Amino acid sequence: MGPGFHGRVADVVRRVPPGSVVTYGDVGRLLGSSTIARQVGWALAASEPDVPWHRVVNAQGVLTSPSAIEQRARLLLDGVTFDEAGRVLLRLHRLQP
Repeated sequence: MGPGFHGRVADVVRRVPPGSVVTYGDVGRLLGSSTIARQVGWALAASEPDVPWHRVVNAQGVLTSPSAIEQRARLLLDGVTFDEAGRVLLRLHRLQP
């Protein structure tokens, strides 16, 4: 990942507006690799409080954060909607990188 990886992840995620989400893989691709989704998650777990980590979900729209209850609450405040199974409606809210 190299020096500054966490900062680069944070910079990408800070650009996701309220009401939108991206996937871990989307962030990885924006950083130049389609195989670093897991590392993106680790970087977000260690991120500063001003990084809107809750706007990053898995590729199926599932909330996989250890703080999934808080993540859902924050996404609802952002105006994000969910299907009956509790997945983010990606077709409505996924920001295309």
